[in-house]
Amino acid sequence: MSFNPDSIVTSTEQLAELYRAPSHLVATKKAAVIDDASTGILERSPFVLVATSGDDGSLDVSPRGGPPGFVRVLDEHHVAIPDLNGNNLIDSLRGVVATGRAGLLVLVPGKDETLRLNGAAWVVTDPAVLDRWDEELRRPTTAIVIRADEVFMHCAKAFRRGRMWDPSSWIDLADAPDGLDILSAQGLVASNDSATREFLEQGYADDLARDAPES
Repeated sequence: MSFNPDSIVTSTEQLAELYRAPSHLVATKKAAVIDDASTGILERSPFVLVATSGDDGSLDVSPRGGPPGFVRVLDEHHVAIPDLNGNNLIDSLRGVVATGRAGLLVLVPGKDETLRLNGAAWVVTDPAVLDRWDEELRRPTTAIVIRADEVFMHCAKAFRRGRMWDPSSWIDLADAPDGLDILSAQGLVASNDSATREFLEQGYADDLARDAPES
C-alpha cells in the first residue's frame, strides 16, 4: 500500500470534521424535475458521461456523444440515451440491468458549468422511445431511460482549474499518450504498431457511419 492505512477516513463524522458545511444554496440545489434550463442544456449537449455500477460493486463511467440533444427529454422526469455503435462490452447496459441506477454528467462545449442527473434507470426496447432518433441517427437496439430523481448544476471550478476549454492549454498536452500507446503499455500490441492504429481509425469511421439514419 502506497499510503498510511491509519489515514483512511472511515466515517461520515470524520468527513464532517474535515470539511466546512455547504452553503444553503448548495445544500438545497437538488431537484426531482427537469426544469426549462436543464432541458435547454440537454437539448444543446453533444456529450455526456454515463455512470453505472454492477451488483458486485464494480463501477463504470462511459462517454457518450452524438448530435446536440441526442439525449432526449421524454418528459419532465425522464431522459433517454440511445445505445449507438461501440465495442459491445455493454458495461453500462449490464450495470443498469443489474442495479437499476445510473447517473449523467452533461457537458456543453465552452460551458464550465455542467448538469448532473441521477436516478432509477432501465434498458428499454420500446419503439415509442427508439423512434425518437430516426431523423438524426440509426435506430438504436436499446436505450437507457433515466428518471430524474436528482437534477442539479455542478459548479465551474473543476473545468476552470483544468482549463478544459482554453485552447492555449492544449498545446502543452499534445504529447499525451493516445489509445494505441495505452494498448502497447498494457502489452496488447506492439509499440507504434501502424497496422493497429489504422485498424482503430477504420473501426471509428465504420461505427460512426453505421450511426447514420437508415435510408
